[in-house]
Order: sequence, then C-alpha cells, then structure tokens
Amino acid sequence: MKFYHFSETPYPILPDLDTLAGLRVDLPNSYYDPVKGADLFHERLDEWCLCDELGINIMLNEHHQTPTCVVPNIVVTASALARQTKNVRILELGNPIANRRDPVRVAEETAMVDVLSRGRLECGFVRGVPMEIAPSNNNPTQSQSRFWEAHDLIKKAWTTHDGPFRWEGKYFNYRAVNIWPRTYQQPHPPIWITTSTLDNATEIGRHGYVCATFLVGSEKAKQIFDAYRIGYRESFGRDPAPDRFAYLGFSHVADSDEAAREPAKKLLWYMEAGKQAPQWNAPPGYMPAEIMVQLMGAPRTAGFRKLDVDFQIGFGNFFTGNPDTVAQQIRKFHDDVGGIGNLLLMGHSGHMTHAETTSHLKLFARDVVPQVRGLSLPQTKAAE
Repeated sequence: MKFYHFSETPYPILPDLDTLAGLRVDLPNSYYDPVKGADLFHERLDEWCLCDELGINIMLNEHHQTPTCVVPNIVVTASALARQTKNVRILELGNPIANRRDPVRVAEETAMVDVLSRGRLECGFVRGVPMEIAPSNNNPTQSQSRFWEAHDLIKKAWTTHDGPFRWEGKYFNYRAVNIWPRTYQQPHPPIWITTSTLDNATEIGRHGYVCATFLVGSEKAKQIFDAYRIGYRESFGRDPAPDRFAYLGFSHVADSDEAAREPAKKLLWYMEAGKQAPQWNAPPGYMPAEIMVQLMGAPRTAGFRKLDVDFQIGFGNFFTGNPDTVAQQIRKFHDDVGGIGNLLLMGHSGHMTHAETTSHLKLFARDVVPQVRGLSLPQTKAAE
C-alpha cells in the first residue's frame, strides 16, 4: 500500500463560519491577508518537503474562488515540489480539464513537471466541482463530454512524437500540436481519475486508470470499486490489482487515542467550511436528474457533513488515534472495500497547526506505515 499526504491548502483566518452565507464563489477576497497567506503557503510546502524525508508521497489539488483551497493552479505547486523533493511521488489530483480552455497547455505543463521531477509525477484528471462551473464560465451540460475530449487530446499530445498533428473536435480545435518537452515517463505519466458515481467508475475501469474516490465512506467506496472491476474485466479480461484503487480520508496520529482527539476535530473544518449558496451547488445539467435525486436524499450526503470524529471513523472517513489504532482502522477499511493500494490522507485542515501536522506525519511514517505497508499486492504497471 502507498500513502499520500494531502492538505487542501486552506485559508481559515475568517469570521465565524456561521456568519458567512457561503465560502465558495462569492466570498470577497478582502478577507485574505497576503502576508498571513504567504506564511500558510510556506508551512504547507515545508510539510510536503518533510514527506520527502519520511517516504510519504505527496498529493496536491486546486480549486477556484474559495478560501477552502487557495491553490488556483496545481502545476505551480507541483513545479516547486518537483525541484525541492527528490524521492517521493507527486500526485496532481487533480487538474480540472473539463474547465480548461487549452488542454494542450495542460499536456505541456504536466510534461514539464514530469521532467523536472525526473519521472515522479502521477497525473490526475478531474471534472471539477459543480460550484466552479460559474467561475470557469462553462456549460454544465457539456462538462462530461468536454472532460473526455480533453483527456483524449492530452493523451495524444503526450504520445505523438513524429511531428505536429491536427485536432478538430467538438470543443477544441488546433492546427498544429507538437508539445515540447515530452514526458519523462513513457508513454506518459500514470493517469488517475476521480469519481463518486458507479457509471463513471465502470468507464474508468475500462481505461485501466487508477480510480480515486473521496470521503464517501467504506460502503459506497466498495460499490464504486466493484463497478470499476466490471469495466476493467471488460477491457483486460482479469481482475484489477489493488493499486488501481485510491481513497481519500482524514488522518491524525498521536501518542494516544486521547491526544489525537482535539487535533482530529480540527480536521472537521473541511466539512464545516464546505458551504456555499445553493445556486452554485447544483447547476442544471451538471449531473443526470436521477443522480441528483439520489444525492439529495442519500444518507451519504448527511454523513459527509456530520461534524463528529467517532461518526466519521465508523463511516470510513477518519483514521485517527494512536499508531496501533490507526493501523487497525486502515486494515479494516482495506478489507471492507475488497482491497486498496493507495490511501490519500488529509493530515492538515483548517486551524491545525504546523507543529500538529508535522508530528502526525512523523508518527505515521515511523509507527503506522510499517504495520500496513504490505496490505496490498505488488504494484502493477499503470495502464497505457
């Protein structure tokens, strides 16, 4: 099993969240203090550099027009870490290619990071969250098809080496595509795609990419991974190895279960801060009507937002306590979902301090990883 440390790089220095109508899209940036923001950026970068020393891989993401994640371009962070780190994998999860105006630039930028890191890039593609449809000025009904066309174009740009090619698609048109530099890893970096729906999981399985899902709980994660297995078997005629599956949850490790409790509560800021005005939450056409009906009434929706550490541990979203407790929670989750090779752990959120985060990382690397590293089968070559 491989482990990745993640922070969404939030800016939590805000008024009481109950006094704010929403944090995404329309919260004025007058709340942002660039001096304090610079300190927070450097703390997060220092934590990821510590991961390089500890042997914990790095996960990065981006969002737009929100203090919950103040990284507007994942490539900027990945480029800095590609130079500052030497050993661990750097996972971009992800690049919202459905909202990008220029997928060829995405192909160029990710190829550059792959070269800078000497082949340590894991390239994640995401569709983008619904509340970013308005900031990106995109049509929500075209988001899914736009995503797959961007994917096809980027992959062709990575793998074409005999001169320029033309691209005449529904959403993108280019007269000459011939990227420099080419990727360090051949034929291209490993591809990850995120999903929370069964249909998308099956399609990801047909491609053989790593399927990542976030904070859906162990029961829903198993359903998603089982749907992926269906698509994978259709294309490859065999069952996928556990390294095709990834799950994101929260984690804090301390010397005792009691000592982990208060820092773990700080991780709940992520859920508390996920509020936005309803007009941004579900743009018409972003998801099929039947999926919207399911989400509106699903226990998972309420569970995801429940601000209780014990509930989230039982739900399958939290791995927290002393090292033995956390190792036991990871083993249980692994068995509950039918095997998993990649665990993405949000070890920092909200008002958690730099000292709390670094202490967690050191304990996790020293006392948890040796207990659970061998849970999954050996890594297989990523699908091309």
